[in-house]
Amino acid sequence: MRITKLHGLAILVTAGIAGAIWYHHPFSPSRDQERANSPGGDSGLKSDLHEASLTLPWRQDVLVLTPWLAPIVWEGTFSRDILNAQYLQKNLVTGVVTFAVEKYVQFIEGFMTSANKYFLAGHQVNFYLFTDSPEKVSHVQMSPENRVFVIPVQSGSGWQDACRSRMHILSSYIQRRLQHEVDYLFSMDIDVQLLAHVGVEIIDALVATISSWQLSPQHDDRAQGTQPGPPAASPEGHGDFHYTASFYGGSVSEVYKLSTACFGGVMEDREIGIGARGHHESLLNKYLLQHKPTRLLSPEYYWDTELSSSLIHVKRMCPVHKDSSWH
Repeated sequence: MRITKLHGLAILVTAGIAGAIWYHHPFSPSRDQERANSPGGDSGLKSDLHEASLTLPWRQDVLVLTPWLAPIVWEGTFSRDILNAQYLQKNLVTGVVTFAVEKYVQFIEGFMTSANKYFLAGHQVNFYLFTDSPEKVSHVQMSPENRVFVIPVQSGSGWQDACRSRMHILSSYIQRRLQHEVDYLFSMDIDVQLLAHVGVEIIDALVATISSWQLSPQHDDRAQGTQPGPPAASPEGHGDFHYTASFYGGSVSEVYKLSTACFGGVMEDREIGIGARGHHESLLNKYLLQHKPTRLLSPEYYWDTELSSSLIHVKRMCPVHKDSSWH
């Protein structure tokens, strides 16, 4: 059969898209090499898992692929049974880092109870709890595959100071310890509760969660039968999203690079007197603008209960409600 120039162009475009998706697959050979050459890359990541069939076209009402061809995970875009079967073969360990200092200690029990039930249920998870009050950590009965490590830290001059120190603590412990104990690592706020399963569909090299506040009414167009576009781009353009600092992660080597870079930004900004509320999240977004996430989690994975949207089929994680006396 004679191949025309148009057919040839179509083949090249298709091959290019397929190659880009394969590159961004969490277990692609190119990512293996990237991790091997990065700080913390000798942590023994088992990254030869093959295709996971994540972004299946089961949702027509939401954006499931970024402009740079990273998947966006929504309920109805993956098969957890397939992913669990492949993940279990690899004997992987995922770590969760969370901080409970000063009055945030009160959220430990609720967080640990819900995370034990819903976070990567049936898989090995190490929880690393950094707290200035280890004596106040009550015993929570964990599943056999889960382990909890309570790590004492000094309290600073307030929660804001703890936020500024968070990236430094994270990068230091990855280098000293965590790179030898886990394959993937996620940072989560302590003042949240998990309400539904958060499974291995979150696993990838560099993972960010889209802020629920970006799912504005103009993006919820299901009634009109249209597919919403991506959330508003950042001032720099490039079709980027705004990400919450309450839930992010990835491979140990990628999280090490992220936390090291963000701490560097903290120190630079401190020299010129910048350190406003939300600074931690601003630095995270700046880094992710320059280093594109390989997987995005939809706002299902951290949903602000003040909002509502028909696009949200499952609320997997939500912040704990605080009364007016909190501040």
